[in-house]
Amino acid sequence: MPSPSMREMGQRIATIRRGRRMTQAELARAAFVSLATVKAIERGARSPSDDTLDSLAAALSVDPSDIVTGSTRTDSRVHAAIPAISAAISAYDIPTDTTPRPLPELDSAVGVLVQWRLGAQYARIAERAPHLLWDALAALHHTAGADRLHAAQLLAVAARSADAVAYKFGHQDLSARLVELMRWAAQQTEDRVAQATAAYVRTETFFAARAHAQGLTALEQAIDASPSPVDRAAAAARGALHMRAAVIAARARDADAAALHLGEARRLGHSLPEDAYSGTQFGPDTVRTHEVSVAVSLGQEHLQQALDVADEWTPPADMPAERQSGFWIELARAQVWAGRPDDAFESLKVARFIAPQHTREHPWAREAAATVRRLKRADAESLTSFAEWIGAV
Repeated sequence: MPSPSMREMGQRIATIRRGRRMTQAELARAAFVSLATVKAIERGARSPSDDTLDSLAAALSVDPSDIVTGSTRTDSRVHAAIPAISAAISAYDIPTDTTPRPLPELDSAVGVLVQWRLGAQYARIAERAPHLLWDALAALHHTAGADRLHAAQLLAVAARSADAVAYKFGHQDLSARLVELMRWAAQQTEDRVAQATAAYVRTETFFAARAHAQGLTALEQAIDASPSPVDRAAAAARGALHMRAAVIAARARDADAAALHLGEARRLGHSLPEDAYSGTQFGPDTVRTHEVSVAVSLGQEHLQQALDVADEWTPPADMPAERQSGFWIELARAQVWAGRPDDAFESLKVARFIAPQHTREHPWAREAAATVRRLKRADAESLTSFAEWIGAV
C-alpha cells in the first residue's frame, strides 16, 4: 500500500499539473522522464528520486518544497548552501582574476533569481546564489562606465535574493552581511531608487534585533533621501518605504506614525498599477496586505481592522507567493486572538499551499499553529499533522 507521504506527494504533483493545464504526457516530456514514471508517482506507487523531483518541479515552475511539503529536504539544501554564499561575499571589495560573465547572460540569470524570490523558491536560490554573487562581483570589478553601473545593479539584486534565503532560514549574521553588500552595491549604482530599495531591505536587521524605533528612524531618513515620486519607479520606491515604515512603527507601538505612513502608502499606491516594481512590488493590493500587517503588529486592540480587511478582500492569485502567504499568516494570528481557531487553521493551510517554505519558517505561523492545536487538542488528525510539519510540537 502506498505510504501517506508518497500518496500526498503524488496528489500534489497532479494538482499543480492540472493547475498548469498540462497532461501527464506533457509533464513527462518537460521533465525528461517517462510517462510511466509520472503516472506511478501521481498515484503514490513510487517516490521520486531527488533528481526526478527537481526535474518535475522545474517543469511545473515550482520549488521542490511546493511538492514535498512535509519534509526537511529544502531545509537541508538551503543550510548546505549557506557556507558557499558566505564565502562568495567574504572579500566583496577585493578584485579577483575571475573573468567576468557577459552582462546580458548575467542579467538573465539574476532575473530568474528574482522570480524565484517572488515565488518563495528558496532551495533554487540557495544553490544558484553563490555562483551569481561571484559572477556579479567579478563583473563589477572588471568593468567601467555604464557597464559597471549595470553590474552594480545586478549585484544588489543578487544580494537581495540571497538575503531572502538567509533571513527566512534564521542565518541572521549572514543576512546582515548580505544587506550591507546590497547597500554598498546600491551606492555604486548612483541610482537613488536602488538605494531606496536597499534601505527597504535593511529594515530586516531592525526587525531581527527588535530595534523598531531605530528602524523607523532609519526608514524616515531613507524616505527623505528618496527621489521625488515624479515617475512610476520613484513613486513605487517611496511607497514601499512608507509601507515598511508603517509596519515597523506599528511594531514600535507608535500608532500615529503607523497611520501617517500607511496613509502616504495608500496615496501613492492608488496612483500606480499593482505591478509597479522597484525592487519590491508595490500597488493598491500590496498596500492592503500591509494594512493587515500594521493592524496585527499594533496588537490585539486593533485586530478588528485586520479582520475587516480580510472580510472584504483577499490577495489576488498573481501577487508574489511570499506576500500572499504573509497575508494569510498574519490573518491567522488575528483570528487566533479573536477566538476563531478554526478560521486561523484554514488561513494557515492556505498560506502553506501558496508558499510552503515561507510558511514553515515563519515564527508567527508556528506560534499560531501551536495555539490552535492547544485550543483544539482533541480535534482532527490534520491539525496535529500540520503542527508537526511546522515545528509547533
